[in-house]
Order: sequence, then C-alpha cells, then structure tokens
Amino acid sequence: MSAPDAPVGADQSIGKLVASAAGEMSALVHDEIALAKAQLRQDVKRGAVGGGVLAAAGAVLIFSLPMLSFALAYGINSWSGWHLSWCFLLSFLASLVVAGLFALVGVYFLKKAKKGQGPQKAVASAKETAALLQNAKPHPREVTAGDDVLERPALVARSTS
Repeated sequence: MSAPDAPVGADQSIGKLVASAAGEMSALVHDEIALAKAQLRQDVKRGAVGGGVLAAAGAVLIFSLPMLSFALAYGINSWSGWHLSWCFLLSFLASLVVAGLFALVGVYFLKKAKKGQGPQKAVASAKETAALLQNAKPHPREVTAGDDVLERPALVARSTS
C-alpha cells in the first residue's frame, strides 16, 4: 500500500496506468457511439411521426370523400336550397381543407426531423473530448532517492506540439 500523501497512481506501474487509460478511452468511445445512436433514433422517430401524419392525410382524403361529400352536399342542399352540384363542390372543398391541415402538420414534423441535430451533437462532443485530451499534459514527477531511474524518469511531462 502507498502512503496517504503519495500521489495518485504512485504504486502502479506505467503499463498499468496506460492500460487503465486505454480502457477509459474505450469506454468513452463506446459512450459516444451510444449517444449518437440515441440521437439518430430520436430523429428517425420524428420522421416516422411526420410520415404517419401524411399517410393519415391521404387516408382522410381517399376514404372520407365519397361518404362525407354525399352527406355534406345533401345537407347543404336541404339547408340552403342551392343546386346540388354547388353543394357537392362545397363538400369537396371542405374535405380538401381537412386534408390540407393534416398535410401541414405532417410537413411540420418532417422539417423538425430534418433539422434534428442527430449525431452532430455526438460528433461535437467527441471532437471536444479529443481536443481536451490532445492538449492535456501529464504532471511532472520528481525522482526520489529510492526510485529506479528506468521505471520513472526525472520529468515525464511531454508536449504534443
């Protein structure tokens, strides 16, 4: 065991420290990949919602037009006394308005999915981590009288530039 006031990792060899650092980097890369997958999953879900709403708009337009048009046209005819052809035209226009509203909602969700940041957030985070690690410099350690010079050099600080 090391003394309580000894530096962190003083009782570990350099090989163990490098292995530990490599394990931590591997875990960091795996976490970054998991973050990118989660963000992509969210964007795909938004796109699916937009596509589903657009499909609903198509279904409303196709399936409701015949029955809704007849019912609405005969209702307008009995209420206003207008010619039946004008009543059918008004009923068709009402169906187009409903389908148009569904289409607008679907387009809104698709644009939101397209604007999604997705993996860009994860890539930016990974670049930030890489930049931080690239500029990191180890703390220099002094050699004490009992230390082997081959195990621990006098100053271990290196510059990446």
